[in-house]
Amino acid sequence: MKKILVTGALGQIGSELTMGLREQYGNANVIASSRRTKEGHEELMESGIFEIVDVADGEKLSEVVKKHRIDTIVHLAAILSAVGEERPNQAWNVNMNGLYNVLEIAREEDCAVFTPSSIAVFGDSTPPDNTPQDTIQRPNTMYGVTKVAGELLCDYYYHRFGVDTRGVRFPGLISYKTLPGGGTTDYAVHIYYDALKHKRYTSFIGKGTKMDMMYMPDALDAIVQLLDADPSRLIHRNAFNVTAMSFDPEEIAASIRKKIPEFELDYDVDPVRQAIANSWPNSMDDTAAREEWDWNPKYDLDAMTEDMLAKLGEKLGL
Repeated sequence: MKKILVTGALGQIGSELTMGLREQYGNANVIASSRRTKEGHEELMESGIFEIVDVADGEKLSEVVKKHRIDTIVHLAAILSAVGEERPNQAWNVNMNGLYNVLEIAREEDCAVFTPSSIAVFGDSTPPDNTPQDTIQRPNTMYGVTKVAGELLCDYYYHRFGVDTRGVRFPGLISYKTLPGGGTTDYAVHIYYDALKHKRYTSFIGKGTKMDMMYMPDALDAIVQLLDADPSRLIHRNAFNVTAMSFDPEEIAASIRKKIPEFELDYDVDPVRQAIANSWPNSMDDTAAREEWDWNPKYDLDAMTEDMLAKLGEKLGL
């Protein structure tokens, strides 16, 4: 039975993953952590052990790992793309120094580590369509820089010290349970809220801008699958491309209109986030993940839209 520490447990991924892991491994075996408490997450904080930990504080992080005899760290604490451009110093400190602390503690305490990378590792010079697993990575955001460096650092700790490191390059993630926290792909979550509440949405991402996306249930499955994967099959380990669908704002609007015919979409493009989106792939090749640990997403765009509108409608009381 694993004893898991989840950092960034109150974030978009962590808040859902922590509860799922507790169902699988038991509340006592999944320790949630965040640098502060957060309103609206009382169930998570009260359903099992919750620790206040800033990942930049290596001493406190080490104390928690030893205290709970952790053998697996799921490291999700990070500053995302749009926020990272506003506060690049903070993005570097959290994303890089936090990861370094996690890996050092994992080396000392013989822990496995999962930490997600992102499509942000790619840039303008990367092939945009069916982006290969192994290709040029020259990002132009601080978030992307930290994610490339993070992949390399995890590779280093695996090859140099034998730390069992694993990770995926997530596309944009869409969830009805938790609002995102400052990413470029956030429009694909907000559009569903506004479709239900206002029957219209103003996109900050321009018409025709395709990006890889994934529904949160598939993202959670990817993490659990990779954690449980046979290590002898893993070649890429810390940087698996994973994807489920690729669409632009018009395509997601068309999917929504199948359920809400009167839905309207217009645009007020944010140049900062649009520039970031333009540097990212239109679609990724996830063959390596499919071959090395049997990755196979369940949701396409229409299946996600149907589930999002139904679940979000219940949540909003609409």
